[in-house]
This record gives sequence, structure tokens and C-alpha cells, in this order.
Amino acid sequence: MAIRNIVKEGDDTLAKVCRPVTEFNERLWVLLDDMKDTLIKSEGVGLAAPQVGILRRLFIMDVGDGLVEAINPEIVLAEGEQREVEGCLSCPGEYGITSRPQKVRMKAQDRYGTWFYVTGEDLKARCICHESDHLDGVLFKKRAIRMLDPSELA
Repeated sequence: MAIRNIVKEGDDTLAKVCRPVTEFNERLWVLLDDMKDTLIKSEGVGLAAPQVGILRRLFIMDVGDGLVEAINPEIVLAEGEQREVEGCLSCPGEYGITSRPQKVRMKAQDRYGTWFYVTGEDLKARCICHESDHLDGVLFKKRAIRMLDPSELA
């Protein structure tokens, strides 16, 4: 597969709302496979389609328990609150403290169009919310309670 360029903050693509995926075909599968390779190379935990210049409602994530491909995701449950440090592959070197739900349940389609559910807590919940925000043109910095100075990360 191929490594795709990650779109950086300032590119208009990151501020746009994505369209739903309607065709589940080889073109989609190539995109998902390329995104997986790109995520692995970048050492991230999540990557949304607009971050590789594609305005479609999909993201991938792997928080250590296996790859999840989420197409046309919807958060159907959000509970509790967590405040944690968050960063983004599209904002290299920048980190902030965000407030996100402690637990979320997401409904999404897989690469073949079959609906499934994923429940996540802690990092997985943050990742689902963070990547879902990308699909609505929202960067984590907009959700940050405060941005961190690099000296705070040591």
C-alpha cells in the first residue's frame, strides 16, 4: 500500500464537514489500507479521512487493542468526563488538555457496509471523539481547555 501525506493545520480541508461514504468498493479499501500504513508510520492512534485530504466520513484507530475502521460513525452514547492531554497528527508538536466523555458507544460501518458497535473508555473514548470531530471540521484545539507549553510535556 502507500503512505499518504498528512494534511496540516491551516489547510482548508480540515475545516470542512465530510460527506457520508455511499460506495463500499475497492477504492474505499485502498484508502483504508493506505490510511493504516500512514497511521503506523506516523505512530499515531487515530487518523481521519480529511487528514489525508479525503472529505468522507471515515476514520481508523488503534489504541493498542486492534485496528478499528469506522465508516459513517455516529456516537450514540456518551457518559462521564475525562480531562487529558491530547495531540493531533495534523498539529505536530502541539498538545492541549481537553474535556471528553469518559465512555462512548459508537455505531459505524465496516469496509463492507455492515453496521457494528464499539464501546470505548479512557483513551479509546477520546480517540473516537477526536476522530469524529475531524469529520465535522473540528480540530482538538477548539475543544482544548488550555493548550500546553512544550516545557509542560517533559
